[in-house]
Amino acid sequence: MPLYECVVIGRSEITQQQVDTLTDVVVAQVESEGALVRKREYWGLRSLAYRIKKNRKGHYVLLGLEIEPKALGEVERQLRLNEDVLRFMTIRVDEIDENPSAVLARKSDDRGFRGPKPAGRFDSGRRRYDDREEFRAREEYRGPRDDEDDRGHGRGMQEEI
Repeated sequence: MPLYECVVIGRSEITQQQVDTLTDVVVAQVESEGALVRKREYWGLRSLAYRIKKNRKGHYVLLGLEIEPKALGEVERQLRLNEDVLRFMTIRVDEIDENPSAVLARKSDDRGFRGPKPAGRFDSGRRRYDDREEFRAREEYRGPRDDEDDRGHGRGMQEEI
């Protein structure tokens, strides 16, 4: 039998349990046609690229099916009639990979580490104004200010010579 992968997007207003029930209905229909469901993954509630039927998010489910084309046509017809299904897409594949899909593999990656921090003033985020090199250099060589003489006295404190 030919192999297919079907991604179903459910409405965001339904719960995850309702999505599981919807998937169970599809699986039961596939199995009643004498076909097999070889893979079933719930990808979670994800943002849509654009609004579909006033929804900005949807529950994504991937199904790996081993089914005849006529039976697949009936499954797709039932998905079109279901009000909880926003979109679905079925493609024919050469083989169904038993490993987790790329979406689930990316979800499980550690997203906390994003590489080494760049050197320079960005190394610790926002820095104080006085910590910059140019201000440290000014403090090291402080010439007399306009209102001070070489001994650090202000104009009002000048001694007469």
